[in-house]
Amino acid sequence: MHPLNMFAQARTIALYTLLEALRNRLMWLVVAVALIGVGLSGFLQEIALTESSQIQLAMLAAFLRFSAVFLLATFVVTSMVREFNDKGLELVLALELPRAGYLLGKLAGFAALSLVPALLFGLLTLLLAPPDQAAWWTLSLVWELWIIAAFSLLCVLTFNQVMAALSASMAFYLLARSVTAFQLIGQGALADKSVSQQVINFVIDAIGALLPHLDEFTRTDWLVYHSGNLAALLPLLAQTAIYLALLGGAALFDLYRKNL
Repeated sequence: MHPLNMFAQARTIALYTLLEALRNRLMWLVVAVALIGVGLSGFLQEIALTESSQIQLAMLAAFLRFSAVFLLATFVVTSMVREFNDKGLELVLALELPRAGYLLGKLAGFAALSLVPALLFGLLTLLLAPPDQAAWWTLSLVWELWIIAAFSLLCVLTFNQVMAALSASMAFYLLARSVTAFQLIGQGALADKSVSQQVINFVIDAIGALLPHLDEFTRTDWLVYHSGNLAALLPLLAQTAIYLALLGGAALFDLYRKNL
């Protein structure tokens, strides 16, 4: 197949993936989460004794960030499993469409979908934070969601079950968010020269080398202390490009080895 034809078909798949999310009322869920976040942060602002505005913004940003990741991962997993169960994948691949085109279209559709919660939640932070900091936070959230969408897609192709794929996706996210903290704890225990402690530190460092450092993405302190800048985003863009390529390649390998 000519590459232009494959990209055109991938664009169609991406469009239908985005339309499926809108038909499933995902937008209403995003709006509901936004309203809940505003309510919770407003409540904390009222009961906080000091720095109420900073506490409200920090609570809102943390809640919106995790909610965006969870909503996107859930949609990717459930939509792909439903497509497998309905034999939609077999129908699409029965046409003159390579599996690479199908995967590219799905990734593009999920990437476009991630803009919906990221932009809406970014507008909410704009009410409490400077425009430039809200822009850095939003852009970083988009990249973070792209990584989560790619990993969730890989998990679906591997496990083919909602609970297993979603659990693996959230475990990946939480571990990628906390691996730096584990490394710091391990460095603080360097006084312990036991073999077991050295093995633990080695395992943690190996995991940290393999996982994206999502704790550096979408940082709340950018909004609260206005510490975000373009220089901080460049390493995040490099991480995003690297992990999208790795996860996309792994998903493509898994898709081609399946007997459909």
